[in-house]
Amino acid sequence: DNDVDPVFSPDAKTILFTSTRGGKPGVWRMAADGSKPERLCDGDQAEWSPDSTKIVFRRSERIFTRDLAGGNEHGLTPEDWPHCSGPAWSPDAKSIAFAARWDAGNAVYLVPADGGTPVKVYDKQGACEPHWSPDGTRLVYETETHICTVNPDGTKNRLITYFGGVQRYARFSPDGKTLVFCQGVSEQGPWELYVIPATGGT
Repeated sequence: DNDVDPVFSPDAKTILFTSTRGGKPGVWRMAADGSKPERLCDGDQAEWSPDSTKIVFRRSERIFTRDLAGGNEHGLTPEDWPHCSGPAWSPDAKSIAFAARWDAGNAVYLVPADGGTPVKVYDKQGACEPHWSPDGTRLVYETETHICTVNPDGTKNRLITYFGGVQRYARFSPDGKTLVFCQGVSEQGPWELYVIPATGGT
């Protein structure tokens, strides 16, 4: 069995993760000490809502939310949208960022957390894997080779990494001042961890 994509709940008491336990990928949760593992639903790439009462996740290349108390689910992306992935809940709980892949390339979108029409944020250079800054004013995302930031309304798009190799999987520090990311000499790695100011630099 494979256990991947771990993420702490906001109160740090519970961990969401994806597992193939039982033979089918599913979203699981467990206590922070590893006890009480519980399968929640089919899917993967799960993230918490800011209040820990809901999750957002991917299933069959669509984005869903799930109420953890009642188990009610709501589809956020249209059924005919292909290859949606990487959902991330905004700190104010109002929006969810995600990526969608089309024949023409990738794009980052926002959709209201309670449902609505997805709105494109940015669609150049293979934009994907969005994650929020702690204050909700910026998104960090990756292109084919580099890390960038952009405002949620699509303005102030900024290239953060501009050097050689491939940069992936960027996340903001808790104070929003720094980004941590993976860098490899190619898409096959080998990978190393780096930090960089969130405004760019060295």
